[in-house]
Amino acid sequence: MKISQKIFLLLALLFSTCFFAQNDEKTTTLDTISHWEKKNTAGLDISQIAFVNWNAGGVSSVSGLLKGNFIRKYQKGNLKWVNEMIIRYGVNKQDGVELRKTDDVFQVNSTLGYRKDTISNWYSSAKFNFNTQFTNGYAYPNTSKAISKPFAPAYIFLGVGSEYVNKPKKLNVYISPITMKTTLVLDQTLANQGAFGVNKAIYDINGNLIKEGELYRMELGFLVTNFYKKEIYKNIIWENRLSLYSDYINRFGNIDVDWQMQLELVVNEYVKANIGAHFIYDDDIKAKEERNGEQVTLGPKLQLKQLLGVGLVYNF
Repeated sequence: MKISQKIFLLLALLFSTCFFAQNDEKTTTLDTISHWEKKNTAGLDISQIAFVNWNAGGVSSVSGLLKGNFIRKYQKGNLKWVNEMIIRYGVNKQDGVELRKTDDVFQVNSTLGYRKDTISNWYSSAKFNFNTQFTNGYAYPNTSKAISKPFAPAYIFLGVGSEYVNKPKKLNVYISPITMKTTLVLDQTLANQGAFGVNKAIYDINGNLIKEGELYRMELGFLVTNFYKKEIYKNIIWENRLSLYSDYINRFGNIDVDWQMQLELVVNEYVKANIGAHFIYDDDIKAKEERNGEQVTLGPKLQLKQLLGVGLVYNF
């Protein structure tokens, strides 16, 4: 692994644990009859800028981001079952430019855990994660060929391990020595290209197709995840999500990184600002670049998405 990758992983682990000493925030009361706890959050961020006869120049644009987070928790005795669905979809429209996608996430998480007594913070757990997107993705400005599609890719993680849960501190650490990762590429064109690590199509010397590309790729590896959420200052909430995965069979030691950080600045119950960053590194994802009107496939690169938004939030 390159030195830059090792430094990045070290920083990820450092930021995941640097705020543990802050004061506890209030938690939602558990329904003692049904043992179910629910939380629904929907939000809309909008930003806009317009120019009319503006001497300094500029491009008018408007952006919107629709987001939702839906949680269902079941807890009775030593048994805990946590389910979460995350959706995000954002677009941007600039003067003279077609509508472009800025964010696209559909994710489902589910964790079932059992502990030996009500005092212990450690659970024997099974974890499921599913992640894909709603619409086609493009390497703008080229919109003639999609570089990703719904279920192309889709990622499924399924494994067993141990989970540490510190509810007062909103801290969760999951360690799994056995996790199956399945990468789906349910679009034959992308599969034939070998996109997202699947085996690509085989052609003869004349370019005739001999064998279609595979629609899935399976891996068995080691998974570590971390979730942390805390009000670090009044009305400033820090949220951290980190996932580290390494495949036992193919290049063990090369680590897939998915790291999300967000600061939520609370104005009031309905208005909030968000500052966030999302880092992804995966050996199986090859970067694409537009060169002379053609898409060129490069090697794996660190992916970065940064966001800053102000919008409306409704909890129900």
